[in-house]
Amino acid sequence: MKTITENQQEIVDEFAFLGDWEQKYEYIIDLGKDLKGLPEEKKTEANQIKGCQSKVWLDADFRDGKLFFDADSDGILPKGIIALLVRIYSGHSAEEILSSDFKFIEDIGLQEFLSPSRANGLMAMTKQIKFYAVAYQLKS
Repeated sequence: MKTITENQQEIVDEFAFLGDWEQKYEYIIDLGKDLKGLPEEKKTEANQIKGCQSKVWLDADFRDGKLFFDADSDGILPKGIIALLVRIYSGHSAEEILSSDFKFIEDIGLQEFLSPSRANGLMAMTKQIKFYAVAYQLKS
């Protein structure tokens, strides 16, 4: 399995091949289409990420010392963004997640592309991933 840093670099490399933000936007939407989503019973208030313009749910499962994330959204762009984060962070230990950064977001220019409210939603998503890592680190 690739490290978080390798996953992040893979995303940066993929975005570098895309020309303009219209292509990048389409790519993010395509990532969301590939996300398996969450069953309705997991779309709870407890799993909903606060601070997102759309409804975004993130569920975490801790097994074999690693966190595995599943997510969904009712918006096509937020679904793609959360799919990107799930791809990078799912399957890693709490320690790996907590020691990683989100510099790749800056490297691909994602925050500049997003409206202020969507950028706030992105930050809420990253905080929720770190929150789960802290919670599961305390359990282990």
